[in-house]
Amino acid sequence: MSRIDATLIDILRALADPTRLRIMRLLTRMELAVGELAQVLDQSQPRVSRHIRILAEAGLAERRREGSWVFVRSISGVDRPPLAAAVAGLIDRGEAGDPAFAAQAEADRLRLGQIRHAREARAADYFARHAAQWDVLRSLHSAEATVEAELARLLGGVSQNALGLGRVLDVGTGTGRMAELFEPAADAVIALDNSPEMLRLARARLQHLAPGRVELVQGDFAALPFADASFDTVLFHQVLHYAQSPEAVLAEAARVTRSGGRVAIVDFAPHDREELRSAHAHVRLGFSSEQVAALLDAAGFAPEASEALGGGELTVMIWTGLRRADAVSRLPRRKESA
Repeated sequence: MSRIDATLIDILRALADPTRLRIMRLLTRMELAVGELAQVLDQSQPRVSRHIRILAEAGLAERRREGSWVFVRSISGVDRPPLAAAVAGLIDRGEAGDPAFAAQAEADRLRLGQIRHAREARAADYFARHAAQWDVLRSLHSAEATVEAELARLLGGVSQNALGLGRVLDVGTGTGRMAELFEPAADAVIALDNSPEMLRLARARLQHLAPGRVELVQGDFAALPFADASFDTVLFHQVLHYAQSPEAVLAEAARVTRSGGRVAIVDFAPHDREELRSAHAHVRLGFSSEQVAALLDAAGFAPEASEALGGGELTVMIWTGLRRADAVSRLPRRKESA
């Protein structure tokens, strides 16, 4: 049964269980792994999975696999059915008017705080183990704050009063820094990475944001799991140098960008630091502005601004481009999976 097919009876049946009400209340706070929910609820994973399946079939929750983990979130955003939206309001009122449910929800939130702390601790451990490698790379180029400020300027700023970025795709989100930076100026941010471990780091960084503001998705930047013309802004922050075929990656970016939307690429100018191939898995040793302009044009973007930021052995470049409406017919199409 799809969530569109769910009826009022289906939804009421799905909610007619104390555990499922607790799950729905928890999901208003943040997206959670099945194992994390089991920990908060003090129940077995198979039992929690069964409850989640019932909620998903009633159109109240969504499941998403990320490596060996399965994450669950409540249905939210513009595609949320009216009945699901009404349920959220009903559960809010239920907690306000039902002392027993309110006490249980508060106890669950206290345990949820332990989940948040555990995520942050795992992230801190990861950064500690890799700090030496990243410190070496950071020492080669200008300060990250300088790069971020210039990127924000080129995109129109990041304050609530700045030019809106619309729906943003952060390709190769890594630790989630770009998603965090541009979330205030976006309608919503989709943060994509192919690494489950990096997505877990991003989740720890972004868990303070309101539910629905940033969605984390596992996927390949050469075969984006999104419909055509889904985004207004697409970001590649220190990502394109990992691409075996940058032209295919940017063609995919163009496919999912709306006409008049913008792409922004942050990467290195050409350099000869061969050790970055082995130490950091870089496939490309930087890009020239001529290369990027040709790649953008071939993909369907009109090259716009570019900026060079020195201050280290490596020069950081920022390029932007606008999606051309007249390029639609020339773009390669991604085959849909069966």
